Parts: sequence; C-alpha cells; structure tokens
Amino acid sequence: MTMSTGFPWLTVLIVWPLVAAAATALTGVGRGRPAAGVTGTGRFGAGSARTVALVGALVEVALLVGAFAAFDTGDAGSHQLAETHAWIPALGASYAVGVDGVGLLLVALSVGLVPLVILAAWREQGGDHVRLRRYLATVLLLEAFMVTVFVARDVFLFYVVFEAMLIPAYFLIGGFGQGPQRRYAAVKFLLFSLAGGLVMLVGVIALYLQVPAADRGPQTFLTDNLTGLTLDPTAEKLMFCAFFLAFAIKAPMFPVHSWLPDVTQHATPGTSTLLICVLDKVGTFGMLTLCLPLFPEASRWAAPFVVVLAVISILYGAILAIGQQDVLRLIGYTSVSHFGFIILGIFTFTSLGTAGSGLMMLNHGISTGALFLIAGFAIARHPRQSQLIGDYGGLRRVAPILGGTFLVAGLSAAALPGLATFVSEIMVFLGSYARWPAAVLVAVPAVVLAAVYVLLTYQRMFTGATTPELADARDLDGREKTVAGVLVGALLVLGLVPGPVLDYVRAPGEVAVEQVGETDPPPAVEPAASSAEPVGTTTASTTGSVTEGSPL
Repeated sequence: MTMSTGFPWLTVLIVWPLVAAAATALTGVGRGRPAAGVTGTGRFGAGSARTVALVGALVEVALLVGAFAAFDTGDAGSHQLAETHAWIPALGASYAVGVDGVGLLLVALSVGLVPLVILAAWREQGGDHVRLRRYLATVLLLEAFMVTVFVARDVFLFYVVFEAMLIPAYFLIGGFGQGPQRRYAAVKFLLFSLAGGLVMLVGVIALYLQVPAADRGPQTFLTDNLTGLTLDPTAEKLMFCAFFLAFAIKAPMFPVHSWLPDVTQHATPGTSTLLICVLDKVGTFGMLTLCLPLFPEASRWAAPFVVVLAVISILYGAILAIGQQDVLRLIGYTSVSHFGFIILGIFTFTSLGTAGSGLMMLNHGISTGALFLIAGFAIARHPRQSQLIGDYGGLRRVAPILGGTFLVAGLSAAALPGLATFVSEIMVFLGSYARWPAAVLVAVPAVVLAAVYVLLTYQRMFTGATTPELADARDLDGREKTVAGVLVGALLVLGLVPGPVLDYVRAPGEVAVEQVGETDPPPAVEPAASSAEPVGTTTASTTGSVTEGSPL
C-alpha cells in the first residue's frame, strides 16, 4: 500500500544535496589559486567551501525533520510521502518514490551522518583547499544518491541509482583516499560492485519479461506492480540469485566481501563511514524490500543456504577482526560480522527478527560510524598518521575524552546492554531462535569475540604508558567533541529509550514476513489458560462441560 502526501518531501531531500554540492564545488572558482605553500584560508578558501557544505548538509537535516513530521508512524508498514511521475514510459520506468519505516530510518542515517563527516574532514586533504572543496562536493553528491536509493519504488530507478552511486564512491576512495594503494582499493571496489550490478541487470530484464506483453505499460517497473507475479519456479530462483548476488557483494557478505577491508584501510575515515555505514545498507535493504516481496518462493528456497552464509560471516568477520594490526581494517572486518547478523534476521522470516534487522541497520551505522570517525581523530594525532595499532599506547592519559568516546563506540559495537546495538542484536537472536535455533547457538560466540576485539584494541591503543610520539597529543577540540558527542549521544538514546524507533520497524517486519508467505512460529510453551481464571471457576474442557463453583 502506498500513501501520497501534498508536499514532495522526498524529492526535495534528493534535489537539495545536488544544489549544495554544486554550490560547494563552485565556491571560489575563478578567483585564483593560492600560491605554493598557501592553504587558501581567505574569503574564498577552504573555510568558505567548508561552510557552504556544512550549511547545505544542515539544511538537509531540517528538511528531514519535516519528512518525519509528515510520516504517520501508526502506519509505518506502508510506503508514505509517495510520488509517481512518468520517466521513460516506453520502458515502463517511472520516477516513483516512497518510504516505509525502515526506509525512512535509513534516509535519516544518510542525512544525519553527512554533516558529521563534513565536520570530521574539516582539516583533511593536507590543507589543499581545492581538494577539500572537491571532496566535500562529492560527499554531498553521494548523499543525493543515498537518499534516492532508499526511497526508490521503481525497480528500474533503483537499479540506475544502485549503479550510479558507484561513481562518487569510486572517486572518494581513489581520488581522496590515503596511502599508495588507494587506487587499487577503488578499482577493486568498482569491479566487485560492477560485476554484481551487471548480474542484477540480467535479473531486472528477466523480471520485466515475466510480465505478460498485454499488461506492460508506462509503470511496469513499479515495485507494487511486480509483486505477486506468477513466476516459473526455475526462473524465479535464477532471478533471485541475480538480485541476491548484487546485494551480497554490496552488503558485504562472505565470501564476496574481500573488497571491504582494502577500502576501509585506504579510504579516509569519513569516506569509510559513508560507504560501510550507509551504502552497504543498500545490500541488506534490497534483500528486505526487493528479494523477499518479488521472489517469495525463491527466498524460502534459498533461506537455509543464506542463513549458513550469514552465520559464517558473523564468526569469520569477528575472528579476523581480532588479528588485524590496522585499526581501520579491523573496523571493516567487524562490519562483515555485523552484516551477518542483519542478514540472519531477514532470512529467518519472523517479524521480531526482521524488525531487529531493520533496527540494526540504523544502529550499526551509528556505532561503526563513531568508530571510524573517532579512530580517524586518533590517527590525526599521530606524527606519522599511522593506522597501525601497535604504534599507539597510553593515548587515554593525554586524550581522555578521545579514549572514552572510542570505548563507548566500541562497546556499542560489542552489543553492551544500555547501548544501541544491544537492542537490535537481541531482537535478531530471539527472532532467529524461533525458527533456526542451531544457527543462533553457533553464532552466539561472536558476542564474546566482539568483546575481545574491542577491549583488546582499546587496551593496546589507549592504556598503559604513553608512547613518546604521543606524549604531546591533544585531546578532542570543540569540533571533534561535537562529532563524537552526537554519535555517542545517539548510541545512548537508542540503547536506553528504543521504543520510539521500534515503532518504525515493527510494522515493516510484519509486512515482510507476510510478503514471503510465512507466519511467526508458535511459542515453544503455551501460556496456562487457567492462570488468569478466578479460583473455583473452570473453563470449558475438551468435552464441552463448564462447571462454576465446583470444588477443586
């Protein structure tokens, strides 16, 4: 079901970052370049570009508040704020947008992280204001694509944006990354993503051909029109595999995850925040909103295989994270593990597990984004900008706020009670156990492994004697405290008061289970029927007799 609204909130949320990106890119153009050795901090230098980008991102946040105000949480399972306009009628493609509760939370994650990434990048790119201006403009361009992919309700539109957002992502990694291998990491990311996208294109074309010729029209690719088609079982399985492979690469999921550690090691912390915490959610979001409703029979057929891969991802990512020496690469492997939890919740087909996956997409984005950005602050304080954990030690003594915020973000990633990820991880465990208890029992040790890699990293980097190179390191400044404080505050609020956010994921979870043709498993132990009855009263037995006031 789709509900429209008078004001085009979603279109404005898509267009405004494009305007802000253009304004940022054009700031200072034609007014000369600074002389050699000058960083360009004048009227049209780095300060102006940063201000334009930050103001543009904050205006987007204000627009998001308006979208939330127009969204009816009581009907979060329906797609609201909807618009449908003709785009390519000859192909059956439309500009169709709309969001349910999960989609709106992922839009919020996209919009909320961008101003924090801009603040975190305030002094990056080696003081070159031209590079910084281009970097910030590319971030805003990517924001427009991120919003679009989470609101697209036309399969063709979704595919186009799914592929188009690779362009700014590629340049953020290869053009503005760090280290001599950044271009290698960018090409590897691009090749993996393009391979998945091309396979998905075959699935999109095949899905279109499943629609009878007489029924094809200018809105054939609308998701609602493609849901419920009568499909040949073999064709449905092949199309599911085409979509799922693209989403598994994006997620990333074992064994098609190997691009992720290289990207996190060689991209800037801000770029990794957007790619891992937001863009990779396109994979799990696509599984939830396209694979399940479009291919319900094939989804049930593939569920055992997907659950096994999800459990492998959970354990594999956690184990490899423990052995990493590069802190950003370590954070990347933790995400392989966490995405396994999200996929496990989706493919166990229970409303609680699916709702937990929807919430975990949000919580993972915040906790892992905090880890990336705060780790970036620590790296910026090292004289050699080292990412090696062994080059740190005792940093908490000279930068206690930096150490404290990193610990909170890490403990949230380890699902400590009272922090955001705990709620969603417990929901995934409980929902999954109802249908796949063995999978949950095998995956549970990952919770202990998470505590090991978080506490071990914190111990090596922040405790003990301060290394000589860090003896004069300063603590977080006001800008950095703002970034860390917002993220840590969000982790605490979502961990202690999750109720309001649960209203956005509960109904979409129930809808997803219905779309795949499943129902929640019955409780293992039925509640006693007589527990609520007054003494001396018995209810109807199997023989149909009812006796009031009879002796026990």
